[in-house]
Amino acid sequence: MLKVVAEDAGAFYQHYPRAAAIVTVTYGGRKNAMAVAWHCPVSFAPPIYGIAVAPKRYTYHMLSESKQFGINFMPFEKAETIASVGGSSGSFIDKFTEFNLAEDRAIKTEVPILKDAYTAYECRLIDNRVIGDHAWITGEIVAVHIAENVFKENGILDLNLVQPALYLGAETYCSAEKNSVKVLDRDKFGRR
Repeated sequence: MLKVVAEDAGAFYQHYPRAAAIVTVTYGGRKNAMAVAWHCPVSFAPPIYGIAVAPKRYTYHMLSESKQFGINFMPFEKAETIASVGGSSGSFIDKFTEFNLAEDRAIKTEVPILKDAYTAYECRLIDNRVIGDHAWITGEIVAVHIAENVFKENGILDLNLVQPALYLGAETYCSAEKNSVKVLDRDKFGRR
């Protein structure tokens, strides 16, 4: 494969697609939601999840004060909701009212859990480090909300039932084609 070499990352979309999610927070009687594509698990035991949030964001300030956040994994059919939440500031509007974000009740935190999420984590803040123009925020997962019957017995999302929203960059979303899944034999392709 022919490659172009550059010293500048440019638009920085080379690492996409990534699952798009919505981070939720509450503080001082207000709720907010923010779209996020930079996020990942950090640890199995204890279960820790990380998100990247720019310190200039309203969500960052609420999260820093409340020391808790939710991460809501959204299906592809909610791409417009993700884009709307990501393209507006909670310091100016109530996103829950403006975008009709229905909630389920949290059980261990006060963060809003989105009813449309096929999975959501309630997290308590562990660490908050500014690295470059974003903060890397880690939280211990203290509760998990999972839509019934959307995961197979092996814990893998059933793509016949849910297509996760994937972000490609530049306000472009796609889904995972259910017929593109490959299950590879760990004995043949390496062990963990």
